[in-house]
Order: sequence, then C-alpha cells, then structure tokens
Amino acid sequence: MAMAIKLSLLLLFFLASILPTFSIFQDQVGFMDWHQRYIGKVKDAVFHTQKAGRKRVVVSTEENVIASLDLRRGEIFWRHVLGANDVVDKIDIALGKYVITLSSEGSILRAWNLPDGQMVWESFLSGSKSSKALLVVPANLKVDLDSPVFVYSGASLHAISNIDGEYLWKKDFATEGSIDVHQLILPGGNDVVHAVGVTGSSQFDTYEIDVKNGGLLKHTSASLPGGVYGEILPISGDRFVALDASRSVLVLLTIQNGQVHLEQTHVSDLIHGSSVNTVILPSKLSGIFSLRTDDCIVFIKVTNEGKLNVMEKVDKMVVVSDALSLSEGEQAFALVQHGDSKIELSVRLVHDMSSNHLKETVKMDHERGFVHKIFINNYVRTDRSHGFRALIVMEDHSLLLLQQGEIVWTRDDGLASVIDVTTSELPVEKIGVSVAKVEHNLFEWLKGHMLKLKGTLMLATLDEIEAIQKIRLQSSEKSKMTRDHNGFRRLLILLTRAGKLYALHTGDGRIVWSTLLQSLRTTSQQQCSGLKLHQWQVPHHHALDNNPSVLVVGRCGLSLTSPTALSIVDAYTGKELPTMGPAQHSTVQVIPLPFRDSTEQQLHLLIDADKHAHLYPRTPEAARIFQREAENVYWYSVESEAGILRGYGVKSTHSSNVPDEYDFETRNLWSVVFPSESEKIIATVTRKPNEVVHTQAKVIADEDVMYKYISKNMVFVATVSPKASGPIGSATPDESVLVVYLVDTVTGRILHRMTHLGSQGPVHAVLSENWVVYHYFNLRAHRYEISVIEIYDQSRAENKDVFKLIVGKHNLTTPVSSYSRPEVTTKSQSYFFTHSVKVISVSSTAKGITSKHLLIGTIGDQVLALDKRFVDPRRSLNPTQAEKEEGLLPLTDTLPIIPQSYVTHAFKVEGLRGIETVPAKLESTSLVFAYGVDLFYTRIAPSRTYDSLTEDFNYALLLLTIVALVVAIFVTWVLSERKDLQEKWR
Repeated sequence: MAMAIKLSLLLLFFLASILPTFSIFQDQVGFMDWHQRYIGKVKDAVFHTQKAGRKRVVVSTEENVIASLDLRRGEIFWRHVLGANDVVDKIDIALGKYVITLSSEGSILRAWNLPDGQMVWESFLSGSKSSKALLVVPANLKVDLDSPVFVYSGASLHAISNIDGEYLWKKDFATEGSIDVHQLILPGGNDVVHAVGVTGSSQFDTYEIDVKNGGLLKHTSASLPGGVYGEILPISGDRFVALDASRSVLVLLTIQNGQVHLEQTHVSDLIHGSSVNTVILPSKLSGIFSLRTDDCIVFIKVTNEGKLNVMEKVDKMVVVSDALSLSEGEQAFALVQHGDSKIELSVRLVHDMSSNHLKETVKMDHERGFVHKIFINNYVRTDRSHGFRALIVMEDHSLLLLQQGEIVWTRDDGLASVIDVTTSELPVEKIGVSVAKVEHNLFEWLKGHMLKLKGTLMLATLDEIEAIQKIRLQSSEKSKMTRDHNGFRRLLILLTRAGKLYALHTGDGRIVWSTLLQSLRTTSQQQCSGLKLHQWQVPHHHALDNNPSVLVVGRCGLSLTSPTALSIVDAYTGKELPTMGPAQHSTVQVIPLPFRDSTEQQLHLLIDADKHAHLYPRTPEAARIFQREAENVYWYSVESEAGILRGYGVKSTHSSNVPDEYDFETRNLWSVVFPSESEKIIATVTRKPNEVVHTQAKVIADEDVMYKYISKNMVFVATVSPKASGPIGSATPDESVLVVYLVDTVTGRILHRMTHLGSQGPVHAVLSENWVVYHYFNLRAHRYEISVIEIYDQSRAENKDVFKLIVGKHNLTTPVSSYSRPEVTTKSQSYFFTHSVKVISVSSTAKGITSKHLLIGTIGDQVLALDKRFVDPRRSLNPTQAEKEEGLLPLTDTLPIIPQSYVTHAFKVEGLRGIETVPAKLESTSLVFAYGVDLFYTRIAPSRTYDSLTEDFNYALLLLTIVALVVAIFVTWVLSERKDLQEKWR
C-alpha cells in the first residue's frame, strides 16, 4: 500500500511538472471596468483643415471643455476640462498652430498648442467692471512680438502678444463713460480696430483705436431715441443694424463723413403680422441680416442706398449657421430644417440667395430631437468646386458630422451632463429560444460564423477581423442581454440635462437604448428640465410578465412653482408609457414610499410648493394602501437660506383645500431653527433608503457587545458661521466655526452635536448604518480633515448576557420608536486627509455582511477606495492584543493614500459629480459607477472575493488534478488487489 501511495504522489508531481507555469498575472484593467470620454454640448467650433497635418475641429462646450476632434472619426485628439467657474467665452485659431481661448468672463486668455493641446502661455486680464467678453484674432496675424490678438473684457480693450501672451497695451473704456461694447471689428489690412456699442441703451458709440499703441483716433456717437434691444450687428464696414427697445422697429445706422445717419423701419412694414419676440440673429452675413419672429425667419438685404428688402422667409425652426468666407468678397452660409426622421441641409452663397449651392437630405434618428446649432466648413473637390461639411449639434446634445449627404460620425455627448442615475435588472434568460431569435435573424448568425471561420483560416481582412472582434465582444458573457446569477449584468439608467434617458449595459458600457422624453422637451413657451429618476415598477418572479419601469420627474419652468412633468419609461425598451398624464401641481420634493401595490408599482409622494402631498400612482388601490399607512409617513425639508429644518406628516382627514382623494394636506410636526447670525446650513445627508444592515450588534475586543443605533429617520446637518460660508480663506480661524448635528426626522430631536473651531466647508459627507463620515477644511492646521461619528444604542446594553440571549429574555425584538427618548452614546475621531474632495460615497452589498469602503472622489477626478477601518473612532496609539485581533489599526494623525486603492486606476473621470454604488447578488461585490463629463464603471470587492473563484483561476489544473487522483486511486486499487492475490497464493 505504501508503494502505491508513493506511485500516486510521483504521478501527481509529474503532471504538475509538465503544466506550463506563468509568472505574470493577467492585467485585469478593462476586464471588469470601462471608461468613456465625452465633451458635452458644443457651443462654439473652429475648423482646421489645412493640407499639412490632420484635419480637425476645435470646440468649446457647455461643460467648460476645450477639445480637438478628428474630422474623420470624431475621436478626441486632446481635451482640457476647465474649472466649474472657468466658463469658456470664445475660441479661435491663430497662426494655424495655436488655439486661443478666452474664459472666466474674459479675465483669462490662454494659448494651446494645436497638435497636442499643451498650454503655450496664459495671461490674466484685469478690468474696472464686468462686461461682455469679445475676442478678435486678426486674419493677417504674423509671428511677431508686436502682432497682437485683441480682447475686450472688464470694460477694457487689451492687446496681447500672440507669441508669449505679454501685454502690449490696454485701453480702459470706463473713462469714456458707461459704454457697453457689442462688437470688435478689425478691417483687413487696416491699422485701426473699431469698438462699437451703446451708452445707457440710448446712445450709439463707435471708437477707432490705433492697433499699435491703443490710442484713441476717433469717436463717433449718435442718439437712439427708441433705445436698443439686444446687440448691434455690423452689416458692412460703415453700416449697422439694431432693434429698438420695443422690438418693433429696425434701426439702420450708417456712418458717413464722421456723422451717423439713422433710418427706422417698422418690422410690420417688412413682415405682415405682429410679433413681440423679434430678435436679430448673429449670422454676420455681408450686406444681409436675418430676423427671427414668432412665425418665421426673414432674410433682409441692405441695399447701397440703405433700403431694406426682404429676400426670403423660412420656417422659424430652421437653424442658420454663421457666415463662411470662401474667397475674396464671397461668403456662404447653411440652413438646416428638421423633418420627419430626416434633416434637410442647404448651403447658399450670399451673392445668390435665390438658389441652393448645395442641398442634401439625411436620415436622422428622431430620438436626437431638433437641430440646435450648425457650423460649416468647405473643402475643394477634385473638380475644383467647393464641397461642404457640417458639424451639427442636436437637441439631445449629441454631435454629428455631415458630408456628401451622409452622417460621417456621431458622438453622444449628452452623456457628459448626467444629473441622476438608477439601475434595472436585465430580463431572465429564456430556455428554448431559437438561434434565429437570439441572433435577430438567421442571416446574421450565418454571416457571423462565416467570418469566424475565415478568421480561423487566417483569410480575413482587417475590416473582417475588426467585425469578428465586435461579434465576440457582443457574444461574450459580460455583454449578454440577460441577467446573470452573480448580478453583474445590469442596465444603468441615466437622465441627462437635455431630458434624454439612456440605458447603458454594465458589461461593456454600450448604449442599449435612448429616449428623448417628450414630456421634458423645451418649447418656445416653456423650458423643461429633468429633476430626479426613481424606480417605479420592479416586478418580482411572480410578475415577470411586466417589464420594470422608471419614473422621471421634471419641471416645466424656472421657478419652484412651475408645473411638474412626469414620465414613466419601460426599462427594457425605453418607450414612454401612456399611463401618466401632465401634472397640474408643482414639485419641490419627491418621496419614494416603502409600499407597493399588487402590480409591484412603488408608491411616491410628490410635495408641491404649497406643501400639499400628491400620491402616485393615482389608483384606488394605492390610495387605500397609503391611507392605511399614512400615520407612519414622515419627511423633512431644508430651508438653507432661512436656516430652518422642518418635519412634516400627513393629515389623517381630507380637507376641502385638496381636489381629490389622491391629494393630501400636510401638517408641520416640528422645526429646528438655526440662528442666522451664527450658523448657516451648507450640507445635509441621509442614509440610502435601500441600505441593508446585516446585524445591529458589534462585538468589540474584550468580547463586549455594542449595539448600533440604526434609524432610517436620521439626517446629518452641517452648519458654518456666516463669514465662513464662502470659499476657503474667506474668514479667519477665529471667525470660522463648523457645527455638525445628527437629527431625528420624526421628532426633530437633536441626537448629537459637535463643534469644530477654526474649520469651514465645503462639507462632503456620507451617512451609513450608525456612522457618518464628513470632510472639511481646518483653517488652523491649514489642512483638510475627515471626521467620523459613530452612534450606539445604550437602551440595549443589558443584552450582553449570553444566558438571556439563549432563553429569549433579551429585548432585541422590542419595537423601536422615534418618540421614545433614545439613550445613545457616540464615539468620534478626526484625521488629516491629503486631498480636497468632490464627493463621498460608500460601498453597498446585498446582505450588508461585507466590510464597507469609503469611495472618495478627489479633486484630481479619481475615485479612491478607503477601508472604513482607517476611520474607526476606536483606534488608539497602542492597541491591545485583543484590539489587534479585532482588526483595529494603530492611531495615526493622517489617513494613508495607497496608490493601488484608486478604483479608477490611471483614468480620470473629468468633472466628477457623483458616485453611485449598487449591490451585486454576490455578497462580496459592489458595483460602482462614477459620472461627470466622463463615465466610469467597475466592480470592487472590499473584503476580496471570498464567495467566488477569481477570474484567473486555473480550471484546467483543477480538472487534471481530479483526473490524476482518480487514476491514482484506480492504479492503487489494482496494485492492492494484485498484492492481496499474491499474498493468498503464498
């Protein structure tokens, strides 16, 4: 028998020796996560299409992004995301190699290297008062220290060297009176720059400034009896047009021999019918201007004699581009009109408005909405004629390039403005589905397998290899459109600022569907926007015939009293369901209730500006459920400016002030008033309503038990002294006081209060289970700090007796009421932290067993995972052996920053605004989604994957080991039988 064991061990050693050994682990970055880069809604664009170098377009966006895009594919060459307060005003290209940007209300001028985006120089421009920002880059700019770019900002005209950004001269217009400059005009080949504007809205002024020294050469003015609405638009070198203050009269201003001649024409004389919303479009066409009225857009030509002639009328929804110079004295412009699932693009020459130089019709996805902006660029065809390409910005903030009647590329840059996130389960995989149905059709299935066969035989072309990789990615496990047993595959439902809803697959980040919500589309009468996204219907296994759906709450108007826009969207298809009509009330707060009806629809309370509660869904069943539970429904509101925290409940009886049975009056239960002279509310945080707590008991080092104070009705409030409510450094340490509170939202009772002297905000906090972690700035130490407060329930302190637990005489099952005065105790600690913070979140798991990780969005737009044990308030300088066994770390004054703890790896989530965590079905894993201008998704395991095998587990070795053991057992059995037989023969 011993010999058989030796033989089996020898066999195992031999099998192990012939298996290949790998010393390098597979890089899993990109396997469980994905990163997508966006730029936002484009507001200005400049083309660079010279023969030398790559063809590109430089854009600025509403997300304060400056980017260079490849004109062939739409990919980002380089990109810079400026600060939230550094709004881009103007962009241009100088000398064919520098991108000039003006930002921060004209106070910062920068030059970027066009090929790689590196900053060349930066200049800070000062002014006497705020004003409109204007940028002019001369067309004949030379590589010369004395060749400037011109900037008007701060009521001053600045001449800045294009080489190093140095000041050449400055002309302060504040000394000339309260002029508001509208235009900077630099005629070609001229040494004079013209500043055109108005003084006090009733006087037209034009200044001629010497470009060499900034000296005033000439000043011309004229009175405008009717005032001015909007801006003065240049028509030619000596002619300007404006609307009077009533928007009913066009004023033509002509400068001759130093005198200004005014000619007034009533809009009604040119356009039949009245219009109260007339505006002049800033198209800057030579000798022509366009006028938008309530009904149409009118192109008006100014003759040499100063007469106004209507050339053409088009629909008011037509979008007009800026003028594009083709050659000396020749200009072109584009018109775009949106039809049913198509857009019509026409390019016209200014000297020949009667015919279209180019007209194309392009099919367009109706979910992209209307065209908002268009930028055109020309190129020379092989037959020496002019061709045109158009960069189009759509209603959903997407970006498209049209050329030769086709869409060359598209970018879904609306995803750069996500305002809310929720998730949805995928459908359950059905057994017995045909191949044709899974692959959409049999032809695609056969085509895919033919491509794979050609790839196996190494006969595939480069395009076919790319198609094969795409097919393999789509057919991989992580990108399947069915739910998995680990809960990794989900749909991320994203609501954007444009009112569009996207569904992204967590496996690869692809867009599964997108819907431009009709209820949130902005019209000429009202401006609508999305507010919140909530789960509406989540069917369980007994109701899987219904698809899950989400509730989108929006507002049509700018004030809090504006009417509410509601929409219910199918989470699988993206279709708006017709079950929700327009709401007549406003909405200032949405409260998801923990109740569901028989169809699994979750009940919601919408609180309007008059503090009335409106129940949804508006069904008799929902009303009965709510009336049965109404006494246990509480909520609170925060009035930050007034410094008041209020708690509310629902009145038990209906009143004549509410219209029907689904609307309820509320009652004010309590209020906490913070003294305005000493405290100002700057932050409030509550627990996630769906957070799961595994156990209330916490066993500490000496085998004692502490009971967590678990309450969903608890809010964290941070206040600062009024002087310290500004940015860091706005107050001295003696004037700055940060006070934090833990408040019960049912009774208004203050559970805990803590004061941080010499500290101020901004405060970022997260509340989970029985603890809160918050980040702030310590002025005395000149460093950021993170503090933690843990709150424990003392009323259960007698439950430490094991005998009582065994015989059932403990009070763990005793109901907890917020109305009973809680006996609580707290533990707290503060630590220095290296980084400034944008947002803090916490990991969440299905059962709440796995340890927590803080997810900290740093100022560098990365997400850091910090073990909650580092901010344990029970840490001490010299922990005992029992505390070490418990896992307590020795106390340090600074929290460590471990490079490997960045869940975003080397990526940045530019403009980081939020971090959303979702529990997977696998207890060890939490799904993390970070959004800003960029999107990032990953999976984290705070306590490692203790309940699953790792992705690089060697299944082949396991199988060979099992086979080897089976063979060894069989061999040893045969040898043992043979040995027994030999023993018997003896």
